[in-house]
Amino acid sequence: MAPDGAGPGALVPAGSPDDLTAAWVGAALDAPVRAVEVLDAHSGTTGRVRLGVAYEDDAARPASVFVKLAPFDERQRRFVDAVGLGVAEARFYRDVAARTPVRLPHVWNSAVVGDRYVMVLEDLVASGARFPTPHDPDLVDYVTALVDELAALHAAFWASPELVDGPLAFVGEGLRLQYGGGGPFIARALDRFADELPPAFRAVGDLYVAQTPAIAALFDDAAPRTLAHGDPHLGNLFADGARPGFFDWGMVQHRAGMWDVAYVLCQSVPTELRRAHEGAWLDQYRARLAAHGVALDAATQWDQYRLFAVYAWASATSTAGVGERWQRAEVGQGGMVRSTAAVDDLDSVEFVRERLT
Repeated sequence: MAPDGAGPGALVPAGSPDDLTAAWVGAALDAPVRAVEVLDAHSGTTGRVRLGVAYEDDAARPASVFVKLAPFDERQRRFVDAVGLGVAEARFYRDVAARTPVRLPHVWNSAVVGDRYVMVLEDLVASGARFPTPHDPDLVDYVTALVDELAALHAAFWASPELVDGPLAFVGEGLRLQYGGGGPFIARALDRFADELPPAFRAVGDLYVAQTPAIAALFDDAAPRTLAHGDPHLGNLFADGARPGFFDWGMVQHRAGMWDVAYVLCQSVPTELRRAHEGAWLDQYRARLAAHGVALDAATQWDQYRLFAVYAWASATSTAGVGERWQRAEVGQGGMVRSTAAVDDLDSVEFVRERLT
């Protein structure tokens, strides 16, 4: 282990699979590694590499690991560095993961050195994890279990002073959380998609573009706050047997817990399933919080759900507006369609307008 708790220490790779040598992986795992093989590599908001690992001894060790590092593309790397996604995620895995009561990838190592970072994590594919989609026949059961997990996560950090001025305060920092600058991406999506979608799309989009900083302030004012995953669409979730798990923590933040609940229900769950089950899921979340000793009144919960449906929409729509840069087109566009239906059903545009006056 390198000094100062830095994992691979000052040897955090620059952002290429070629940097992940047998010697480097051996240092990261504190194990005698003989050889490594790149099983898969791709790059988006981070670089992602699945590595097969061969060892000098016969001790029980992981036959493969999943490494997250800086994006391979220089332009994408500059964007991620500017907003701090990689550093925030690496700090989460290094400093917070062991304290969270939810299923995460096992952390073999996580290092941050300045604005450089690397994460060496459990290979969920090799572990047999399943990755849910909106089309899964058991999606209702999965989301029902997920609501319990979100309640457990949020209850563990509910109104924690550590998130304000303690060792976890970093989750509330960084340009990645500056939602006041998202208007141009939404405007681009309006130009591209408004003619194809219901009138609610144009209504929420026009309001968001015109009032982006004020709407971001409404998001910031919602309380009580806790540790939120920040980006729990189905593409950032997995299943270990029947238990949901969470990865991609680059948007971890200090936020009202309903942020996560509204995000996944409004953006990832097919509209008819959401309409049929959202009331029960909201009641379940509140009841599970209560079982953990946390009180959330129904009126506050409902107001926050309607408000954060707008963020679920803005996130999916801005992703769709930038095309393939952040997600595959069908991912962003599917979330955009589902969240448009949600803000329409919830009359979120009128709700936000009333709070802006």
